[in-house]
Amino acid sequence: QVQLVESGGGLVQAGASLRLSCVASGRAASAYDMAWFRQTPGRERQFVAAIRRSGGSPGYTDSVKDRFIISRDNNMLNLQMNSLKPEDTAIYFCAGGVPTLSLVRSSRGYQYWGQGTQVTVSS
Repeated sequence: QVQLVESGGGLVQAGASLRLSCVASGRAASAYDMAWFRQTPGRERQFVAAIRRSGGSPGYTDSVKDRFIISRDNNMLNLQMNSLKPEDTAIYFCAGGVPTLSLVRSSRGYQYWGQGTQVTVSS
């Protein structure tokens, strides 16, 4: 079992930066691929970024490429969010999944989830 706890959300103006963190604890937490998803009311969780258990091969959704950076250090997962836009407003979730041949971008590929942290970007 793996427990995930996010932090770092908040209210910022457009163009600002935020850094989200996720602490993973439990059995072999560092053995999982990790990802960030986000969700807005009435919509399914959407893939934001993911990283392999080795810390390599990060992947991003097109809308955040060149603005967000995903990284991990032991059991800590981070998401550096720069040049934030109002459309980035969402609840952000940290997720962990058993590694597969390729990086998974579907929420169905992740078995462990945090409780979420709210990010609000005002215009």
